[in-house]
Amino acid sequence: MKIICTKENIAHALALVSGVTGKNVNLPILNNVLIKAYEQKVEIIATNLELAIVVSVRAKIEENGSFTVPARTLLDFVNLLPNEKIDFTLRENELLITCGKSSTKIKGTSAEDYPIIPSLEQGKGFLVDSQEFKRGLIQVLPAVAKNDIRPELAGVFCGFNNEGDQMMTLAATDSYRLAEKKISLKQGGDSIQIIIPGRSAQEFNHLLSETGEEEKQARILVSDNQIMVSYGSAQIISRLVEGSYPDYKQIIPKDFVSTATVDTTNIIKEMKASGLFTTSGVNAVSLILRPEVGTIGVSSVSTQTGEYSSELTADIQGVGATLLLNNRYILDGINSFDTVETQIKIINAYSPCVFLPKNDMSYLYIVMPIRQ
Repeated sequence: MKIICTKENIAHALALVSGVTGKNVNLPILNNVLIKAYEQKVEIIATNLELAIVVSVRAKIEENGSFTVPARTLLDFVNLLPNEKIDFTLRENELLITCGKSSTKIKGTSAEDYPIIPSLEQGKGFLVDSQEFKRGLIQVLPAVAKNDIRPELAGVFCGFNNEGDQMMTLAATDSYRLAEKKISLKQGGDSIQIIIPGRSAQEFNHLLSETGEEEKQARILVSDNQIMVSYGSAQIISRLVEGSYPDYKQIIPKDFVSTATVDTTNIIKEMKASGLFTTSGVNAVSLILRPEVGTIGVSSVSTQTGEYSSELTADIQGVGATLLLNNRYILDGINSFDTVETQIKIINAYSPCVFLPKNDMSYLYIVMPIRQ
């Protein structure tokens, strides 16, 4: 194998795939990236057996071949090279890398020992705006459960055309909060529901963030047990979580007794300030709605750091109420709001509290109150 490419192209590809590799003690070869040069095409490939990412690289191929080398070593070394063309030459069990006056040899492993990368050629296809897809993932990922006790909650629900509305619905919940985002579909009329592993959803977001905005649309292909997202020069293929996602729609309140409208920037500042004076793990912040004076009282207490108390100006429609919420959960939701104002909808101190970006019906975020 012998290929020549620019530092920019190879560094970009390695940055995309590096998140998939890691310290795998049981199967060390998974810490490597597979470099394949064949049929006038160079591919950089990584997998952790749950998902695989394949990135095509523009390069000159002087000799076909394939080889695997440690991903982190290769990426770190390439990033140190000057912005010039880089030569990669395979010599026995070493990859010789030459750039300008620099050269090195990286020991690797035969490509024959690398896991077979699954291919997905048939399934139900969809087309979405890439930036909307990325934003949707950013908005729902904080609510994904952090453990695998219930595997379905450790994933992201993804529904296509579930209400005949030409929409893709992303949702996640860890039983303490819930996030739901609706995204318009550009193409695709099939109605299906799947669960994407949380780690895979994070890699989809990484792909959409790192590749840039030269591509306006992302392609999604879904089979019975796999999903493939194609964007730019890269593809990610992931297994799906088996089973059915809980019917989260049941916990979305329909009627409220109070609605408060606040400045988004101000409530973020208040949550950050009050968070400095909460007990770690509980992060309890008290919100007291006072419609008669148009304010929300914000307070928190910590036996270690002290107390915090402040007033947040708000337009409150309805009755007064007192809530005890996890301020970390609140911040995870409203940090992704891009509207000037945020709406808070309340039933009582024991029912789900809904946060909405004002005038944006595509996203909702729910936080369960802390039981006193």
